[in-house]
Amino acid sequence: MSRSGSVGVMLPRDLEPSQVLPFARHADELGFDELWVVEDLGFRGGVAQTAAVLAATTSIRVGIGLLPVGARNAAFAAMEIATLAQLFPGRVDVGIGHGMPGWMRSVGEWPASPLTLLEEYLRAVIALVRGDVVERGEYVALDAVRLEAACVPENAPLILAGVRGPRSLALSGRVADGTILAEPTTPEYARAALKHVDARRPHRLVGYNVAAVHADAGVAVEAVRAGLEWIGEPDWAPHLAPLPFAEEFAALRRECGSREEFVRRLPEEWVRQLSVTGTPEDARKRLDELFAAGVDSVVLFPMGADPLQAVEQLAAVL
Repeated sequence: MSRSGSVGVMLPRDLEPSQVLPFARHADELGFDELWVVEDLGFRGGVAQTAAVLAATTSIRVGIGLLPVGARNAAFAAMEIATLAQLFPGRVDVGIGHGMPGWMRSVGEWPASPLTLLEEYLRAVIALVRGDVVERGEYVALDAVRLEAACVPENAPLILAGVRGPRSLALSGRVADGTILAEPTTPEYARAALKHVDARRPHRLVGYNVAAVHADAGVAVEAVRAGLEWIGEPDWAPHLAPLPFAEEFAALRRECGSREEFVRRLPEEWVRQLSVTGTPEDARKRLDELFAAGVDSVVLFPMGADPLQAVEQLAAVL
């Protein structure tokens, strides 16, 4: 593998508290370029996790995926981000997204115009962490707010948009420093997404994928199935549309009465195309295909009963 891009690993959102920092340290020691943390409703906070794992590690870059725009006032989010960037310079990336509609509605934070809110929020946070003044928008109601000069990081962190749909991808290309594609990121999906992003300046593409590596490819393929249970749901349609088996995939999901049955019946060929899996050689080949499709950073979700063992097995791709 050429390592023309970065290889990261995702900190499992439901990891036992006692394993969080050991997992982060182990990923750092194993040589992964990046560690990403999850902020999902009902699990752990993204900012707190990021601060903890940055303090517990020495060199690995840490990304937050994703901060939902309705969850925090943009000025206070920028303060948190700038603080992380000052304390750990060059080691922080921040993903911001709409948030899952169901989650955001359940906390009373789904706007009438998600695109308008996302654009205003991204522009405000990017401006604030660079030391600029932000004025009032339709949703982001800041009144000549700016960070104190002593609190503006020397090198602003990258602010990426975690989005799926064509209009949101185009917005990311106009405003953000990069785009995060949720799992499964296939080469076909990456190429299709980049057509919508169409950035006119440097723009980083991060792609998430469930992953398992084993000397016995069959063992690895079976391990990743559990991570694909959700991809038959409507929110995942943009990921699947560019794939040659998209219609067959949708038909299979309609036939199955549950996610468990659906993922059990997925053909092995589809499982391989929707993940990074197989032998180390298989996985390296897949990473090369993703890098060739324009992905700058592949973030692997370790699948298996023992997360520390799973991430160690994934390190074989390095």
